[in-house]
Amino acid sequence: MQIPTLETQRLTLRENRLSDFEPLVEFYADPIRSAGFGGVLNRNDAWRWLASSIGHWQLRGYGFWTVEEKATGLFAGMVGLWSPEGWREPELGWILAANAEGRGIAYEAALAARTYTYDVMGWDTLTSNIIPGTTRSIALAERLGAKLDGSYHNDHMGGEILVYRHPSPAELDNDGNVEAYT
Repeated sequence: MQIPTLETQRLTLRENRLSDFEPLVEFYADPIRSAGFGGVLNRNDAWRWLASSIGHWQLRGYGFWTVEEKATGLFAGMVGLWSPEGWREPELGWILAANAEGRGIAYEAALAARTYTYDVMGWDTLTSNIIPGTTRSIALAERLGAKLDGSYHNDHMGGEILVYRHPSPAELDNDGNVEAYT
């Protein structure tokens, strides 16, 4: 499957590559950073997560993009659509590398992914599943206009999950933050 590349003013959202493995290992080694994404993973399990992410594109036709800063070429995180077996519905999720914190990168990348999902894929709804207490993820979901829409128990994520519902395409003004789809 050809994974689309999305570009914003500062970022490229692209397919996952082997070169993304070490930054992903670093992300999963950080208990604070990885807490909202399932927690600490060893190298072997981080490898499996990356392989699963790549396979998700094949099985579902969508998945996580690697977020790369255009100016530096550095790994900034991952953002995308996730719906593994047992998920209630597809979600928009994100992880952010420590070097990308506090610069609006997660917002820019998530907005690009959501815009693509609505405009190109034709979806009319998205959620973000967030572990309670992950204040940065909650703040990002709310900045994107998502509202708390309930919760459910998710064994894969260790318990109760908050569901944030994103505005539908009809509720957005799509102000041009995404410059190009390729």
